[in-house]
Amino acid sequence: MQLTGKFGPYGGCFVSELLIPALTELEAAWLDARDDDAFRAELSHLLSQWAGRPTPLYASPALSADIGCRVFLKREDLLHGGAHKTNNTIAQALLAKRMGRTRLIAETGAGQHGVATAMAGALLGLQVKVFMGAKDVARQQPNVRRMELFGAEVVSVEAGSRSLKDAINETLRYWTETVADSFYVFGTVAGPHPYPSIVRDFQRIIGEETRTQVLAQAGRLPTAIMACVGGGSNAMGIFADFVDTPDVLLIGVEPAGHGLDTDAHGATLTKGRPGCVHGSISYLLQDEAGQVLEAHSISAGLDYPGVGPEHAWLKDQGRATYESATDAEALSAFAWLCRAEGILPALESSHAIAAARASRGRWQADDVLVVNLSGRGDKDLAHAMAALDADTLPPKETGASPSQRASRSPS
Repeated sequence: MQLTGKFGPYGGCFVSELLIPALTELEAAWLDARDDDAFRAELSHLLSQWAGRPTPLYASPALSADIGCRVFLKREDLLHGGAHKTNNTIAQALLAKRMGRTRLIAETGAGQHGVATAMAGALLGLQVKVFMGAKDVARQQPNVRRMELFGAEVVSVEAGSRSLKDAINETLRYWTETVADSFYVFGTVAGPHPYPSIVRDFQRIIGEETRTQVLAQAGRLPTAIMACVGGGSNAMGIFADFVDTPDVLLIGVEPAGHGLDTDAHGATLTKGRPGCVHGSISYLLQDEAGQVLEAHSISAGLDYPGVGPEHAWLKDQGRATYESATDAEALSAFAWLCRAEGILPALESSHAIAAARASRGRWQADDVLVVNLSGRGDKDLAHAMAALDADTLPPKETGASPSQRASRSPS
C-alpha cells in the first residue's frame, strides 16, 4: 500500500490476507480517481443535480434563544436519501464502476447508509446487497422497505448482538468470498485502511460548505462545531475542513445509552480503550480479556463498540473533545426540536442537539455554534414514539417564543 493508513498509533489494516490485494487495489483506484478531473466533475455533478448539494446552513432561532448564542444547523437531513451518507455512497459507487465491479455490498445500522447505497446502485445500474442486524431490521422497517424498493437485497444478520458490529462482520466475510466482482461500500470512517481516509475525503464536503456558508452568514468562523459520533463519518466530514483551524472547537457527541454509570455500554471514546476491531486499531469497548462488549444506544446508527481511528487520534491530541448524551436526553431533544423548529431530526443527530442544549451557559452571546444535523428522523418515528412516554413530550410553547426569536435571531 502507498499510504500507512495510520493516525498516530491508530488505524492500519488488520484483515485476512485474502483481502489485502483488494484493499491495495482500492487504495490505488481512490488515489488515481481523486486526482482525475473527469471523476471529480462527474461526482460534483451528481452531488449537485441528483443529491441536492449544497445543503443549507440554517440559523436556528429556537436553539439560539435556548442556548444563548448564535446557533446554526448544517442541514444534511435535506440531502437526497435523508442523511449525509449519500455523499460517500455515490462517490464509492462511481469508484466501483471505475474499477469494473458489478455488485455493491454494504453494512448498515440505522439503514441510512444502506438506503444511500441502494440508491446509488439503482442510479448506476449496479447490484446491491446490504447486511443489517436483525435488531436493526426490526426497529428500522421504513429504511428496509426503501432499500428493497431501490432493488437491494437486505440480509438480516442474526449473529451476536444482531446490530451494526455483526452486520460489518458478515459483510467482511461475504466480501472475502466475492472479492472479484464485489465492491464493499464501507459506511463510516472506521475499518481497515484505506476506508477511514476514503470516507473522510468523500464526507469533507460538509465542512467545506460549512466554512463558506458560516463566513457568509455570520461573518466569522464558528466558535465550535458539534456532531454526533458512532463510527464518526458525519463528525469527521464536518470536522475535516477545520482540523487545521485551532481556534474552532471540535466537539463530538457519543451515545451514553442509559447512562455512563450503567452496564449499558456506550460512549467508546469515554469508556473504551485502544484495541482492534474490523481491521483497524482505535478506541474500543472491551472487557478485561479484550473481548468486544456489546454497545447500546436507542439510535441504531450509533450502536457500535468502536470509533474511527482519526477520532481516537484527535482525542489523544486534544484537538477534539468528546461528550455524551443518554437515550433519554436524545429522545427529549428529538421531541423538542420537532416542537420548537418544525424539524424532525434523526435519533443520531438528536444526541448532538441534546449536547448543544446542555451547553447553555458555556457560550457568550456573540459566539457561533454549528451543529451538524446529520439525518432526518422519519426512519426513527415509530421507534422513538414507542420509547417516549406521552408525558415526556415538551409542551407546545417549549423553545423560544416568537418575540424571543425576533430579538435573538442569529445574524
